[in-house]
Amino acid sequence: MMGKNNIPVESYRDPHLLPYSFAKANSILIAEDDLGRILCLGPEVNRDMIPEVMRVFSGIQETRNFEEKEFGELLSVIFSNLILEEEIEQSSDDDQEDLDAILEGVEKSADLLAGDDDAPVIRLLNSLLSESVRSGASDIHLEPYENEVIARLRIDGVLKELATFSAKLAPYLVSRIKVMARLDIADKRTPQDGRLSLTLGDKVYDVRVSTLPTRFGERVVMRLLDTETALIELSDLGLDSGTLGRFENVLKEPNGIVLVTGPTGSGKTTTLYASIALLNDQTRNIMTVEDPVEYAVPGISQTQVNSKVGMTFASGLRSILRQDPDIVMVGEIRDMETAEMAVQASLTGHLVLSTVHTNSAVSAISRLLDMGVERYLLSSSIKGILAQRLVRKLCSSCKTEIQPTPAFLSQMGVEKSDAKMACQAVGCQDCNNTGYRGRTAIYELIIITEEIKTLIHEGASEQQIEKLAFKEAPRLADSGRDLILSGITTMEEVLRVSNLREDYNASL
Repeated sequence: MMGKNNIPVESYRDPHLLPYSFAKANSILIAEDDLGRILCLGPEVNRDMIPEVMRVFSGIQETRNFEEKEFGELLSVIFSNLILEEEIEQSSDDDQEDLDAILEGVEKSADLLAGDDDAPVIRLLNSLLSESVRSGASDIHLEPYENEVIARLRIDGVLKELATFSAKLAPYLVSRIKVMARLDIADKRTPQDGRLSLTLGDKVYDVRVSTLPTRFGERVVMRLLDTETALIELSDLGLDSGTLGRFENVLKEPNGIVLVTGPTGSGKTTTLYASIALLNDQTRNIMTVEDPVEYAVPGISQTQVNSKVGMTFASGLRSILRQDPDIVMVGEIRDMETAEMAVQASLTGHLVLSTVHTNSAVSAISRLLDMGVERYLLSSSIKGILAQRLVRKLCSSCKTEIQPTPAFLSQMGVEKSDAKMACQAVGCQDCNNTGYRGRTAIYELIIITEEIKTLIHEGASEQQIEKLAFKEAPRLADSGRDLILSGITTMEEVLRVSNLREDYNASL
């Protein structure tokens, strides 16, 4: 962005002289460029402070005036690097008592902007981030209400309240996050999305930030993306050996569509990245169009969806096909245009990987037909459909083996002699008294054989296709049952993430 001085805002550097709180409150900051130190003034500058700043800080070469939006952009550029990795690293081993102490200290401050730095807000935010990383959280929620702000963490797919603090802290905390993510701190009425990078020890986290105006202020959700997750392999995802081998064979197809299905938060994107990693042997041109690009993968061209400029999944896929790709990954097939483009791409010699939001593998076929894909085209293009759910694993430190009751075995549909073991959740310090630690997945995979192609083409029902597809292959219910009877998870956990109760009651 160019300021009114025709100098790109991004060209300014931070000399680390003025704290953010002072700069924002007085619309004054000191920056550096190739000419030296520059005194930057916003439209609402406190002119009484200019002589004092000039007196304290020598070597100022020039004074420049900025409009409100430009000054806000400059604030974000200058202070976005102040993530303070060292301070976060020092507090990464803090426990909940330390977070409570920080909250108490911050809330006792009469005026957060009265100090000479942003230490209270910085310490609070750093403590929230370090506690989130320590707990293995995937998301941080900051939810403002009339008299309080609630901080919640999503750990292993379940939200847990971390802290509650005064509503008066919310504007300062949100402003700090916006600055770090280079968002517009002056705009509090429209949703915004941004990113920031966070380094903790030898790990780098890509933090995706989303703000949303609500009745009592801006709601913020930060998603913590461990960059190492992008390097995960298919063998690490929890697929049983038979399903893994069949899925790898599908990925070796020279063309066609391979789908991963499941609800939001079921790990579909991670499975796609693992699939791409398997195929990325540097002999093929692999391109993606995603919303958003969650992980940067070396050797792969990744495109971000941007509806504001007309870059949709369909238009992005259309453009990608002119780039001579061998393999294309589309983040999601959500409309007829994208579905038709994916089918055409597969029929013209490309392997297309994508996701669809459905509850089972076979229902993905019905979903694509509902979008308007012709049966004969779908039966010719689709190669395999993998459905999945994420379930929490029992904590290995505290899980307790139980004797399966006849009612339990009947509900699982197994004989007593087939039951290896079953365990229940207990709770300990290692798992934050939840009884669970970490997650794995349950799967079902449909390989589109010639018989299934015929059924699709002839308009067979989902039940007919399921009966043929899972004649020998395991279903989601079978995959979940294996984890339960192996003591990896519990029936309650499998039923929490799926609608398999009828399957188990039917003793499949």
